[in-house]
Amino acid sequence: MQIVLQEAEIMNQGKTVFAQIMSLIPRYEFDKCVKRYNGNRHAIGFKCRDQFMVMSFAQFTDQISLHSIDATLVALSSKLYSSGIRYIQRSTLAHINETKDWHIYHDFGQILIARARELYQSEPSRLDVDGIVYAFDSSTIKLCL
Repeated sequence: MQIVLQEAEIMNQGKTVFAQIMSLIPRYEFDKCVKRYNGNRHAIGFKCRDQFMVMSFAQFTDQISLHSIDATLVALSSKLYSSGIRYIQRSTLAHINETKDWHIYHDFGQILIARARELYQSEPSRLDVDGIVYAFDSSTIKLCL
């Protein structure tokens, strides 16, 4: 009985690391960007926030294709809810990635970059954030290689 209680105390009962990281993302600012471009206009079940969560998860787990994203989501299906992610089929994700307005994520990225500048403004060893922050689609590089 004592061993079972000790194991239960060791198990994580809180949020996953991914959920903790994503809780730092300003939801209000994201929702403003979505509203500005009417991003959830035709969304029935899978909204811009869901797409952002899945694609962020794919980035964090270093996925290289829609197939690998789908396989990872299936493998971790029992943990998706506690991570704040909803499962989506590969074909639906491909369609959403093609049709959602990219300006939503561009504007939100600019907001996050501005926040990073504010956070590191008073750091004595601060790097020049203006000169080092770039965003580009890495699939272009892989395809060109």
